Amino acid sequence: MATSSERTIADVLNDIVGNIQHIVRSEMRLAKAELREDFVKLKSAAVLFACAAVGGGLGAAFLLLSVVWALATVMAPWAAALVVAVGAIVIAGICVLTATKTLKNLGVPRTAETIREDIQWAKTRAK
Repeated sequence: MATSSERTIADVLNDIVGNIQHIVRSEMRLAKAELREDFVKLKSAAVLFACAAVGGGLGAAFLLLSVVWALATVMAPWAAALVVAVGAIVIAGICVLTATKTLKNLGVPRTAETIREDIQWAKTRAK
C-alpha cells in the first residue's frame, strides 16, 4: 500500500511528462533566441555583401574601361569598346549557365524519396 510519503505511478508519470514539456519549451525558446541572433548577424553580413558587390561592380567597370582605352591605342575606339562588351557578355553568359546548372541540382531528393518510402510503408502496415 502507498503511504502518504510515497508517490503513485500516475504522479511520477505526470511529473515526467511535465518535465519533458518544460525541457522542450526551454529548447524552443533557446532556438528562437539563437535564430534571432543569427538573423542579426545575417542582416549585417548581407549589408556588407551588398556594399562589396557595389564596390566590386564599380571596380570591374573601371577595369573594363581601362581595357577599352588600352585597346583604343591599337584599334578604333568603337571597336575596342565592342570587343570588351562582347567579352563581358560571354563571361556573363557562362556565369548564368553555370548558375542555372547549379540551381537544377538543388532540393532534397533523398529526403523526399525516404518520405515517400515511409508513406508507402505506413500504407502497407495499415492494411
